[in-house]
Amino acid sequence: MLGKTVPSYRMALEFEIATWKAYRKALPTDEDREAFDTVMDLCRGLASAGSNATNPILFEPMMVSAVVALQKKLIGLEQRLAEMTPHEDHKTAEGQTQGGQTGFG
Repeated sequence: MLGKTVPSYRMALEFEIATWKAYRKALPTDEDREAFDTVMDLCRGLASAGSNATNPILFEPMMVSAVVALQKKLIGLEQRLAEMTPHEDHKTAEGQTQGGQTGFG
């Protein structure tokens, strides 16, 4: 039996990240480059899930992985903020009770 002809998702991911090297270098500040590196690390962190996506366009599961990881971080920050903020039972200008959630589900 011959060896694998399709690179693993992790190998393809690293290749895709490498193709963005010029973009990263062109970012105007160290803060921007650090943010870019963080997003790429988020993609690496969810590579197992990305390898299960049946999508031939590598960039799409990369970005979904990054969005999922950032959403997870956002939820954690929102929870920490809610714990630090005194709760009020009055309605906001939008007509929702403070602490109410919107979105899917």
